[in-house]
Amino acid sequence: MNNWFITMKDGKDIADFAVEYGTKKGANYIEARFVDSREEGYTSRNGAIISGGIVNTKGIGIRVLADGGIGFCSTAKLEKDNVKSAIELAIKMAKASKRKEPIIFSEEEIVKTKWSTPVKQSLEDISDEEKIKFVTDLDKTLVSQDYGESLVTRTLMLNLNNHKKYIHNSEGSIIESDKSLIFFYTFNTAKGVLGTEQRFHGHAGSMGWEWFEKENIVEKVILDNQALVKTAINAKEMKLGEIDVIVSGEVAGIIAHENTGHPSEGDRILGREGAQAGESFYIDLLKDQKLGEIKIGNECVNLIDDPTLPGSAGFYLYDDECVKARPRYLIKNGVINEVLLNREFAYKFETKSNASSRSMGYDREPLIRMANTYFAPGEYEIEELFEDVKKGIYMKSFTEWNIDDRRFQSKYVGLEAYLIEDGLLTDKMVRRPVLELTTFGLYGSVDAVTKDTEFPFGHCGKSDPGQGAPCWMGGGQVRMRNIRLGGE
Repeated sequence: MNNWFITMKDGKDIADFAVEYGTKKGANYIEARFVDSREEGYTSRNGAIISGGIVNTKGIGIRVLADGGIGFCSTAKLEKDNVKSAIELAIKMAKASKRKEPIIFSEEEIVKTKWSTPVKQSLEDISDEEKIKFVTDLDKTLVSQDYGESLVTRTLMLNLNNHKKYIHNSEGSIIESDKSLIFFYTFNTAKGVLGTEQRFHGHAGSMGWEWFEKENIVEKVILDNQALVKTAINAKEMKLGEIDVIVSGEVAGIIAHENTGHPSEGDRILGREGAQAGESFYIDLLKDQKLGEIKIGNECVNLIDDPTLPGSAGFYLYDDECVKARPRYLIKNGVINEVLLNREFAYKFETKSNASSRSMGYDREPLIRMANTYFAPGEYEIEELFEDVKKGIYMKSFTEWNIDDRRFQSKYVGLEAYLIEDGLLTDKMVRRPVLELTTFGLYGSVDAVTKDTEFPFGHCGKSDPGQGAPCWMGGGQVRMRNIRLGGE
């Protein structure tokens, strides 16, 4: 059967067949995940469209447990004979592993339901011409700004995705989903006195075409590029010594994602990802203490990972193991409260899954992944954070980050950054201040978080073959005390 003509009903039928066949062939557990994806993209460079097109993919991923081992196979050839072969290979792989410690999944509620992202204007209903015009018109708008001539290179990228999914497992759970997701990136260079500054920045949401107007994307892009040019022209190197640092939701978000989200992944903690995406310093802490006992920061530090945020890039209501999603309270009042778990690692941690299993394609194994990781809002207005600072900086955006494989020693380099003097935010711009601390050092210095939040887009990499998972990272703006900044 040609994949072009395969409907969602066909996909459901083949997934149902796979579960029945795998059970008969001796799988202790089998799940079949049919995915129908449509990915569309357009890129302009300095106003000229340099790429564009639509890619449609359909296929089925099959995962089995057999004799204590796990096997995963996939196929885009959706005839029964091909699916049978994939199932038999997955079972053979699982049995061949001959694990000393068998893989066991946590027991979870059996569910049968559907979910979808709310869409007012379907992405497919918007013409190619209108999509291309949006990109080229926005480039013209940037050039027409009073700072336009300073943007020496401009790359704009629009990606429009729709993923229809049907998951059926041998326990009786069936989840059907339909998710629309928009990404819009800019990768621009601004020329200034001391050289150039570059910024790669993205926005994303799970919505229809109405997202652009609802989220004021054009205005946000204009303002962001204005700040890039201002930074390139005005920022000056300063030796600041030990000062207070306030970071925006954007910078707080990358810290939340890297210093908490990744080390909270159960597969990292127990070493499954060690040779691929890295390990977690949490393993050392858990040798002597339990979750809910390990203090990692001050009481105002609360970090959440929540897939259920409406309109978010990481939005889902059930994960790829048919477990109902909920907010995960990773750090609560400065204490490590819970970690991200799928069913395999939930069993190892002697608890239930918190629905962290995600796959980025029919041919990718579901893994523990973040969704939307952020600093929970605090009690303060941003002006209150400034008022109590004698000397400090406000890091509004970042240009670079780095962190070790265990997610402990980290470095964040500011882009748009301003000096704070005697409780007031000045217009003096600091060139590339470097915030370089351990995770304990970062969270132990936090003394205030704002009520307001922001959620820039992120693309989280993990696994081999790689899987880039869409997510938000952000939250409240955060104040840190007595920080010794470095410089580039």
